[in-house]
Amino acid sequence: MSSWFPMLTVLSMFYYICLRRRARLASRGEMLNSRRAIESNSRALPMSIEVVQYAKEVLDFSSHYGSENSMSYTMWNLAGAPNVYPSSGDFTQTAVFRTYGDWWNQSGSSTLPFKRTSPSFFSQDYVELAFEEPVYPTAVHILETYHPGSIVKILACSANPYSQTTPTEIRWETIWSAEPTRVHSSQARQFTPCIKEIDFPTNLLRLETNSSLSEYYTELDAVELHGVKEKPMLILKTAAIDMNDLDEDEYDKEGCGIDCLTNQFSSSSLRDWTNNGYFDKLPYELIQLIISHLALTDMCRLAQTCKLLYQHCCDPLQYTHLSLQPYWASLTDAALEYLLPRCTLVQWLNLSWTGNRGFITTSGFSRFAVCIHSTLLQACKYPEARLKQTALLSILNFCPELQHLNLGSCVLIEDYDLIAGVIGAKCKKLRSLDLWRCKNITEKGITDLASGCPLLEELDLGWCPTLHSGTGCFTNLARKLPCLRKLFLTANRSVCDSDIEELAANCQHLQYLDILGTRLVSPPSLRKLLESCKELVLLDVSFCSQIDSCIVQELVSRFPNVSIKKSFTQ
Repeated sequence: MSSWFPMLTVLSMFYYICLRRRARLASRGEMLNSRRAIESNSRALPMSIEVVQYAKEVLDFSSHYGSENSMSYTMWNLAGAPNVYPSSGDFTQTAVFRTYGDWWNQSGSSTLPFKRTSPSFFSQDYVELAFEEPVYPTAVHILETYHPGSIVKILACSANPYSQTTPTEIRWETIWSAEPTRVHSSQARQFTPCIKEIDFPTNLLRLETNSSLSEYYTELDAVELHGVKEKPMLILKTAAIDMNDLDEDEYDKEGCGIDCLTNQFSSSSLRDWTNNGYFDKLPYELIQLIISHLALTDMCRLAQTCKLLYQHCCDPLQYTHLSLQPYWASLTDAALEYLLPRCTLVQWLNLSWTGNRGFITTSGFSRFAVCIHSTLLQACKYPEARLKQTALLSILNFCPELQHLNLGSCVLIEDYDLIAGVIGAKCKKLRSLDLWRCKNITEKGITDLASGCPLLEELDLGWCPTLHSGTGCFTNLARKLPCLRKLFLTANRSVCDSDIEELAANCQHLQYLDILGTRLVSPPSLRKLLESCKELVLLDVSFCSQIDSCIVQELVSRFPNVSIKKSFTQ
């Protein structure tokens, strides 16, 4: 046995004690916080009359099912009093996010979970709501009218969106969170979680959702905020708190403290110390493996402890898969600059939700994107609605290996036909492209895409108002993209039988098709599609006027392996 093996044992036991102490302290903190939350909800004495208000305005959101030029299924429906509740069902007057269920994550464009993502981060979508008056929240009521259960987090912001002065600091506080849960009923409900007390008034709430366990789209009708104008005065019942929970010497009582370890391992074999103990004698790869299990924030803290760990924590191999989405509230230009030297080998990058309220400037984002574009091989998600055309063109020109690209709802892109032309010319290996709600793509852009990206398997053209079947654009897609597995033509009322028949003839591997809202698709063409596309698992024909409930029942009985979604006008 080598002379430094006992030292590794000491370090291992010390590490175990630290983890145990941290876990117990965290448990105590959570217990005390939960008790305080319960006390604040049950024994708070309001200094003023409770204020009840519905959301005045929707300020921001990650996605919605509807289009920019319509109120159907859009987040705008969350403003004001309820339109539907307490009724249940599929209503266009509600707010609906884009995704639901597991199938979305099973498509080719989905990726394995990013490394270093906190295990407590479940959110897939969000919406931010402004209220008239800042209050100290006492309750939040969320009115869900169809397939409830997607809310996983509620946050409050210290900034007043209606203030004339710019705040020096913006603070987001989580007032409730939970793991995704499956609700077996699709009926409407009022969701009122037990929220945590905060020490600042707020009139800006953020709801974050996860619909992975839902059988269909969750529909939200309204959000009601209860609160008081002045900070509640809490009545503490100290007898309810076991003071033993606050005992910091518990570990010494168990005989597992640092002194105990020192006495047990004081042999002469442990007296030869190096600058870093014996940790630096471990193989470089082993230290890298240990560090790879840390969350990004923990790794940044660890880098500040010593030169050896700084070297390991800054190794670009630790940053090949990088998701900055969980840190949207604190990510700034300075943070991107701090990360830039470490991101020279990044291959998967997620910047979703970042850059809100000017935290990341256009120049800061462009500098970061241009410096890493040469290594971005696989997939990229940029800040939706904040990516400018010039930055995107620069990225596309230097990313010939790009396989997955999400440009959904990027409203600052002036010419989608130009972007589609560059994608077709430069990104020959592209497998998935999200152009959902792009405002001005035409048959020219579609032609360039179909001609230049023959490997495309997924294409989302939902709510693209400038595409018309009469130009032959959908027929062209079907004929030139035989690998298509997912095609969304949501709310394009011009989709017709000839388009469906072209898909049936040319796209044998089609798995997901959304043609919600078309009036021109008839039952015979759908039967032909289902007979031809044996791999089809999801077909959404909601609000297709020629497809009634009897037709749906017939198709379901004939093709039991296909999930056929159908909603009727309310």
